[in-house]
Amino acid sequence: MRSDQPVNLEIAPLERTLGVVAKELARCDKPGHGAYASITSSKSSAPSGCPVCAEEARRVADEAEQGEQRARAVRERMERRLGEAMIPKRFQGKRFDAYRAETPEQKDALRICRGYAHHFPKHYEDGRCLMLLGTVGTGKTHLANAILHEVVTRHGMLGVYRTVTGILQYVKGSYDHAASYSEADAFQALVAPHLLVIDEAGATKATEFELATLFTVINGRYEQQKPTLVISNLDLDGLHRALGDRCVDRLREGDGRLALFKWPSARGGGA
Repeated sequence: MRSDQPVNLEIAPLERTLGVVAKELARCDKPGHGAYASITSSKSSAPSGCPVCAEEARRVADEAEQGEQRARAVRERMERRLGEAMIPKRFQGKRFDAYRAETPEQKDALRICRGYAHHFPKHYEDGRCLMLLGTVGTGKTHLANAILHEVVTRHGMLGVYRTVTGILQYVKGSYDHAASYSEADAFQALVAPHLLVIDEAGATKATEFELATLFTVINGRYEQQKPTLVISNLDLDGLHRALGDRCVDRLREGDGRLALFKWPSARGGGA
């Protein structure tokens, strides 16, 4: 009620039915609030306060609840996206800050990966890929999933982690007569994410099916100008032999990034 309006202290019949037993003139000292009818009810232990203050408090509470709902929706959307990323349980908590970089080579690898994650929207626009190559147990998958986490949470983009074996099984699954998706659907799902992480490249002697499948995936993403991150325990020459020149050339095109992990394994040591 505005301060320049008269205050009605009469108790209406309906108000009596609702338990109102008295009305008294009261005043709120806050600017613009002014006089109001303080209501005493048989259903309350104390007279009512300023209705303008009460409305302001309700508005603040409503805004807080709406903010909570928005924050909850953002968290749930992020959780769904992280679930869709298929990050293995072992690597779900891996972040850049937890990566132990002590030598100049380790610090350089960390710098490359941090930079790739930080500037990923630009890399995505340019279709720029990243390869993490080198010794077993040096933290390549740790850093790849740290990149994936930032792509999803910082940039709000979709990333997916897959091993080579997982990709092959997924594509082969489309050949089952009971499959709910086709081979084309499988390849489309692998091309669709903003970032695809392919782990364990060259881990075994590749069959013709594996080579053809990986080329289809990498080339499909190349044609759509979408970045692919490849992890391998091989060096660059070995990756050429394992995947073929066409795959590696597509990964390197457009100033594709390369981080080399050439120090001894620290498996079990937190790297």
